Amino acid sequence: MVAQDRLLEENAALVALLTTIDEHRDTWSSVANTVARQGSAVAVLDHEMDPVHHHLIDDDLLYDDDPALFDEDDVPPTAERRHALDKALQDARREVREWRGRGLDFVSVLDGRYPNRLRQVADMPPFLFADGTMVQDELAVSVVGSREASPEALGFARDTASMLVACRFAVIAGLAAGIDTAAHEQALAEGGRTVAFIGTGITRQYPRQNQALQYEIARRGLVLSQFWPDQGPTKTTFPMRNASMSGYGIATVVVEAHEYSGTRIQARQAQQHGRPVILRDTVAASTEWGRRLAGRPGVYVASTVAQVHDILLRLLHLGDELDHAIDQLVSSTATA
Repeated sequence: MVAQDRLLEENAALVALLTTIDEHRDTWSSVANTVARQGSAVAVLDHEMDPVHHHLIDDDLLYDDDPALFDEDDVPPTAERRHALDKALQDARREVREWRGRGLDFVSVLDGRYPNRLRQVADMPPFLFADGTMVQDELAVSVVGSREASPEALGFARDTASMLVACRFAVIAGLAAGIDTAAHEQALAEGGRTVAFIGTGITRQYPRQNQALQYEIARRGLVLSQFWPDQGPTKTTFPMRNASMSGYGIATVVVEAHEYSGTRIQARQAQQHGRPVILRDTVAASTEWGRRLAGRPGVYVASTVAQVHDILLRLLHLGDELDHAIDQLVSSTATA
């Protein structure tokens, strides 16, 4: 089997797992982590269908550490479950080929193009649909905020995007109205790269007034979706895409937000991901969650774009120093 055919089969197995997920036991992210850890969705699906004869890679380690007479993972699935999994695999094989025929780019956790930085977070999505040019390990910063933004906040978002482009950062945003739109448009106007994480399927445009902007971002940058191609917007899709924006980037800048803004979800997720959060001073002063976050490690408050610039460069320099220290430690250990 050639590599492309093997990847198609792996992708089909992943889709089959996701469409038959046991919601009492698993989530999409747990499936993504299991498949990534095993290096094969086919192996995980085989285990689901016949756990007695298809052990996962770390099963033996579990047995060595905690020997048991009877392991619940070895209980064969019911005939109904096996039938459902087999049917799901047949359907998924047709679906992934149909997506390819439609020109849709399905990038699973088993694809070498899947963003490395996003692999580092526990809630990584099992796949992304990509429209545009993927760049591995790019330095990208999220610029997020209110849909109904004030003129002052829109200006701050545009100036931040200009600064990021000048520093050769990619600008991440969620293609929503308000702050997101301002950041995307300014990055394009400056000739920079911008990445849009959308809260719908890749074939959909939301909000409708950003249809042309979405096409332009795909042409000159990248649009990413972690949902089935024709998925419409829901209350859950937008928080999920915010978490992925945080995982993809190296930092998040929160320009404007109210007390119950969805933007706070990304700020909190960024904290969990170990990603720096830069709050505009008005956010830290006007929201309870902003005040709480402002006192935590890895959270910075800035009143000007120049301060955002200085914080980012200082963080990047510290990151380089840490990488260098780790490299030295590994080298000294290897020669010891």
